[in-house]
Amino acid sequence: MWEVLEVTHEGTEYELFRMQPEENIVDVQKRFTHIVNHLTGLGKVFDKEELNIKVLKFLDRSWQPKVTAISKSCDMSKLSTAALFGKLMEHELELKRLEEQETVENKTKGLTLKASGQDRKEERQQVDWDSADS
Repeated sequence: MWEVLEVTHEGTEYELFRMQPEENIVDVQKRFTHIVNHLTGLGKVFDKEELNIKVLKFLDRSWQPKVTAISKSCDMSKLSTAALFGKLMEHELELKRLEEQETVENKTKGLTLKASGQDRKEERQQVDWDSADS
């Protein structure tokens, strides 16, 4: 009876598995692997394709372009789940790199605009002083 309850509970956890907001791919992989290992220990058998499709389906909307690219370019029945997570981690790192680059560029633009604004203020003050001298 206990085993039936475990399978039912773990099966539900597997079926309802979703990526949480603000969760990174490494954390998702840990949770997913934990659940799959429990189910495997209880005798459930998964094929590569089933696991890979499950992984791609639980990603949130922001991952959709990468999901489409992987789905079209890879044979899900031959790709290991570890390799799939590797591709997702690589993509996540690239997104973070681009985000950091954009942040640095925005900060640089903000400093340039502030400096330009200060220069104009000083120019106006200089004109005011020149006018007062006349």
